[in-house]
Amino acid sequence: MSEASAQKGDTVNVHYVGRFPGGKVFDTSMKSEAEKAGLYSPARDYKPLQVVLGAHQVISGFEEALMGMKVNETKEVTIPPERAYGKVGKHPMAGKTLQFRLLVTSIKRPQA
Repeated sequence: MSEASAQKGDTVNVHYVGRFPGGKVFDTSMKSEAEKAGLYSPARDYKPLQVVLGAHQVISGFEEALMGMKVNETKEVTIPPERAYGKVGKHPMAGKTLQFRLLVTSIKRPQA
């Protein structure tokens, strides 16, 4: 398989660690990171998040960061509130700048 980079329509599996500026972890798909941050829940299934690019399943800044990434690539990204949950609103993360470390584990192209 060629070194394809993620593009719109692809299904991307991604491990992530989400932090607030300053380093406090608020969410992660990795069990070891969750344990370190004191967020571990035995009820949660720790595995990569599956995202269909272009389907708006995740915040826009997260989706944009995945575009062009390759399998096994890691990226650090800072997402301002307007590319995350908005500057204002009812969401508890509204108005917050978020930082993510992303690790793409697989990319699946839609079948032509």
